[in-house]
Amino acid sequence: MKMLLGGQWADREKTIEVRDPYDDSLIDTVPRADAADADAAISAAVKGFEISRKLSVYDRAQILFKTAGIVQSRLEEFALTIAREGSKTIREARKEARRCINTLTASAEESKRIQGETIPFGSFPGGEKRRGYYERVPIGVVLAITPFNDPLNLVAHKLGPAVAAGNSVILKPATVTPLSGIKLVEAFMEAGLPPLVMQVITGHGGEIGDALVADPRPRMISFTGGVEAGRRITRIAGLKKIGMELGSNSPVIVWKDADLEWAAETCVSGAFWAAGQNCIGVQRIYVHRDVYEPFRKRFVEITKGYKIGDKLKEETDMGPMINEGEAKRLEGWVREAEKAGARVLTGGRRMGALLEPTVLENVPRNAKIHVEEVFGPTVNLYPVDDADQALAEANSIDYGLHAALFTRDVDMAFKLAYGLECGGVMINDSTDYRLDSMPFGGIKNSGLGREGIKFALQEMTEPKVICWYLPKS
Repeated sequence: MKMLLGGQWADREKTIEVRDPYDDSLIDTVPRADAADADAAISAAVKGFEISRKLSVYDRAQILFKTAGIVQSRLEEFALTIAREGSKTIREARKEARRCINTLTASAEESKRIQGETIPFGSFPGGEKRRGYYERVPIGVVLAITPFNDPLNLVAHKLGPAVAAGNSVILKPATVTPLSGIKLVEAFMEAGLPPLVMQVITGHGGEIGDALVADPRPRMISFTGGVEAGRRITRIAGLKKIGMELGSNSPVIVWKDADLEWAAETCVSGAFWAAGQNCIGVQRIYVHRDVYEPFRKRFVEITKGYKIGDKLKEETDMGPMINEGEAKRLEGWVREAEKAGARVLTGGRRMGALLEPTVLENVPRNAKIHVEEVFGPTVNLYPVDDADQALAEANSIDYGLHAALFTRDVDMAFKLAYGLECGGVMINDSTDYRLDSMPFGGIKNSGLGREGIKFALQEMTEPKVICWYLPKS
């Protein structure tokens, strides 16, 4: 596949192979861009902004609706691309493709709701003869940098609001999963988006990342990825707006009156969806000691029933991690925790890039698998005695994206929900729930700003005041 620069689909002599992590088969190649290509993408996007800012709201909305329709008409094709280049099973990939359609449709709808307000200039002496308002205007060139784990819908979460707001946008998809994003850009072109409004550049972050991020012409960076990459971006970006979602280490509290069957089922899914490579995946579960044993037993039973293997088989529940190196990394964390006293209740074995769904208990609080974001198919269980202990443990990690709790007690639900330090609390559900139109983001090391269409539009626009002096009023 090719990248889109300056309105032309471009190839390069140097390429990057895109391989299926399940069997290492070659899917396709993409161009290996360099710093000159990054400069060309930005220059084209600057010209594209002069086009995009003049598109009517109606035109923007129609392009987004048409793009959503194209994805809908080719849903199985998009799902197959997602499943092959990444870690998701075909069933998980279909859900992501459907979510992409929803994200684009919501972007079209929200484009019509970008509103300002009148300003009461007469509220302070000297303003009596002034009338005015503010409106929200596009910010300019948006640089969108996306991760491998949701290679289509997380791209849509950046491209959709950027187009809806009237911006131009440069997409830098994940090096290992660029194909889904490129296909979405192709759909935008087919839907009638002027080509200069959108660029897609493929390459290694180490070779083109600094050139894209440090250039003063992009006015906003929308980044989803890891904490260290996020820190580097903030150091070199200069004066521009930055929105970041940097992952999490999501806690769940299961109280003694919870529906244990539902809690176990939904938390197993939340822990192992997309092989655990999910920024809001369940990682730590704090269970009231009175129900710890039955919850642990049922959780392990359900986990043992998971079918792992070929992503394209309908019966497969979980596929491989994104590559063997990542699987080895997490396998090492499991072994490290075991040596420090943790007990593996099920799983822990690796076959290439496949790591079995793994459940641990007695995990030391200084183990990497406890402190860091695992981004893989492992989950830790811990007994707790009271609400204060549960909250202290849940809040002890320097992430705060999503948390969850299970209880039938409304008072306890409020106590825990308001005590959890995070961007979103799911009650009687796992942390792995997101509606694409809700505000999405976190605190602490989990990031800056919020995504979710309406909220991304706020980030990707800025207020402009129009004030009239009316001497005869």
